[in-house]
Amino acid sequence: MLVDEVVLKIKAGRGGDGSPSLLRNGLTAKGGPDGGNGGSGGSVYLIGTTNVADLRYFRFKKKLTAEDGGKGGGRRLFGKNANDLRVNIPIGTRITDLQTEKVYEIVDNTPLLLARGGRGGRGNLEFKTSTNQAPAYAEYGKGGQEKMIKLELRLIAEIGLIGLPNAGKSSLLSVLTNATPKIGDYPFTTLEPNIGMMGTVPIADIPGLIEGAAEGRGLGAKFLKHIEKTKVLVHCIELTEGDVLEKYKTVRAEFENFNSELLKKPEIILLTKIDLVDEKTIKKNMALFKKMKKKVLTCSLFDDQSVEDLKKVLETVV
Repeated sequence: MLVDEVVLKIKAGRGGDGSPSLLRNGLTAKGGPDGGNGGSGGSVYLIGTTNVADLRYFRFKKKLTAEDGGKGGGRRLFGKNANDLRVNIPIGTRITDLQTEKVYEIVDNTPLLLARGGRGGRGNLEFKTSTNQAPAYAEYGKGGQEKMIKLELRLIAEIGLIGLPNAGKSSLLSVLTNATPKIGDYPFTTLEPNIGMMGTVPIADIPGLIEGAAEGRGLGAKFLKHIEKTKVLVHCIELTEGDVLEKYKTVRAEFENFNSELLKKPEIILLTKIDLVDEKTIKKNMALFKKMKKKVLTCSLFDDQSVEDLKKVLETVV
């Protein structure tokens, strides 16, 4: 199961308390202050990775807490600085601070500091002055930052396969890439986005859209956001039944309702399952889209040449 949205509480570590120690040993009955400082608390960093499944880690874990800093000790012993908590999340994840509504985005593997650890408290050695030679007090460590954040994964794929349910997107992905999506001869076989590599080009198969998807109907609404990052859209339309233009307009209408910028993306119309219809039907439907000045191709998974021709075209458009 692909986890693509999660709300988390993150808490950086608390700084360790400083020590109020006064030197006492067999040779010294009333020594001066020797309390060390506390260590810094651990900070929380998020780091981008190419593994789109990394958000699964948060499916049942809703809180991230970094270590606290160590306490200072006598004999000028400083507390240990805590290790930072570094968490992998997929590149393409959008992070929203739910208190401030500030938005960050993970675009590479540069660590993003989200919650800073607390500073360690000063030991009494730090408070010694000419007028106060033996302070018996020290400073408490500072608390680390706490935040509530929302993580939203937006797949970064250069090519997105879109279309109504049962248009052949998953089957196409399986022959174009090394992906192994679930494939079946019924609608909504794909319940989550799949991504595969065609050489060095990432391709995403977006679950089938239906009319009203932008308002929450069907499975498409949750995954429309994954189309936003793609460079090129391959609109798969199967030819075996129904009005192809109506199918095309249904998907385009959902784009407009969700984010009209999607309509500006470069698009290839791919007529699928051509092995199940006659040549006249293929030519008639190709003519409809060419009249709209759309780039239109045809493909059958049982025709190796049509698949190779499609690969060559896709390699030139990204």
